[in-house]
Amino acid sequence: MNSAIRSTLRRMAVLSSISLLIFLLGLNSGLVERFYTNGLYQFTSVAQRFISSFFPFAIGDFLYVIFIIYCLWVAFKFIKQLLNADERKDARFTVSLKLVNFLLILYIVFKILWGLNYSRPSITGRLGLSNEKYTAKELLSLADFLITRTNEIEAKLETQKLKRKYTIRELQAGAKTSYDQLAKVNPFFKYQIPAVKPVLFSWAITKIGLEGYYNPLSGEANLNMRLPGTVLPFTTCHEISHELAVAREDEANLIGYLVSINSADLNFQYSGYYNILRSVLFEIRFKSPEDTPRLYKKINKATLADFKAERDFWMKYNSDMFGYMDVALDSFLKINNQQKGTDSYQDIVLWVYNLHRKELK
Repeated sequence: MNSAIRSTLRRMAVLSSISLLIFLLGLNSGLVERFYTNGLYQFTSVAQRFISSFFPFAIGDFLYVIFIIYCLWVAFKFIKQLLNADERKDARFTVSLKLVNFLLILYIVFKILWGLNYSRPSITGRLGLSNEKYTAKELLSLADFLITRTNEIEAKLETQKLKRKYTIRELQAGAKTSYDQLAKVNPFFKYQIPAVKPVLFSWAITKIGLEGYYNPLSGEANLNMRLPGTVLPFTTCHEISHELAVAREDEANLIGYLVSINSADLNFQYSGYYNILRSVLFEIRFKSPEDTPRLYKKINKATLADFKAERDFWMKYNSDMFGYMDVALDSFLKINNQQKGTDSYQDIVLWVYNLHRKELK
């Protein structure tokens, strides 16, 4: 065995050992919460946001571009070396080992920067929420409750002429203020050094159907500012929750809802109720479709117009790529301890029902 192979194997042994330790840690949610989420991640994420805060643009998007170019270069180099390798098995073997080492490094970096948060315990325990299932009748009561709240806030917005689309700075400031208010009651909501940025490639992001995303390379919450103004406050609160180690999408929706409806800003409140009402109506469409027309008749005209504007927005931009991305996202979520895949987005209905259960009786 030549020295190149021995050196590569030693590197693989080290990387494999680290990867195995990370994997085993991920099997124990309690240890992940104690040593990673409430330990290491609290330092690395704040440090990332501190660095990102010096840039007025989404530095993470530039890092993504560099990362993609680098991966393509590695792939090209691997293929070239494989093709140019002589007939000796050890030459081809060495090239293959280098590729495996590169993939192991990617796994380790992702898990350390953010990925281990997928293995933490559910945050619903810290919020005092149960997992009690709702009946079809209770689901309809929840819809009526949300419609009433949405109508009330919409009426205030119209009367005070407050409804408008915020800038990225206003969205960050509004969300930060609401997080700070909730942090006085529950330290879980403590949000240090905000880093909310508009995505740089909004047209491409919109074409694949994304409203925003968390960038683990930079620690930033990235927003698609092409979205209708009605959606943006809730989306901002949702993406910030990812910065605070909330990895699962259903739980990020819950945090986004709690933060937005508890804001002093009526536009944030409206955005929270509006987005969750949309999810509840979607659920009713499958579980009690005969009640859908009756519920829609209760919704005020302005909110119905917002629903239509959002639907028209996605019809304008969406393409077949959305279907491909949805399948990819579904697989990604299942790999990271979300066995329901994209169906987990609808779990928000269960959390919101339990949140308002007493108010529905």
